[in-house]
Amino acid sequence: MVGQTHPRRVRHVVLFKLKDGTSAETIHEIETAFAGLRSQIPQIRELEWGDDISPEGRQAGHTHAFLVTFDTPVDRDIYLPHPARTAFLANVLKPHLDKVTVVDYVARDS
Repeated sequence: MVGQTHPRRVRHVVLFKLKDGTSAETIHEIETAFAGLRSQIPQIRELEWGDDISPEGRQAGHTHAFLVTFDTPVDRDIYLPHPARTAFLANVLKPHLDKVTVVDYVARDS
């Protein structure tokens, strides 16, 4: 619709590589805990994730991708210091994290 503005959702892309030797059980716990943030933080509109399956070999060692969607930058800003997220980072992810890359963007239509 010409002349109307539509809010664009904020995408929070998290890519991480777990330390070598992280057990399959621990990986499952990390994935489940990250995905569980959606039920603990109401500002999360959507959360999807998966393991790397790219055949290109350009993932720079990243093994997992999470895409967290928010309605607004303010919602994202509430999420970042949220106690559930900070507990997940400190207690679940950090002991097993080798590296992380985070990119945020405002979604645009093509």
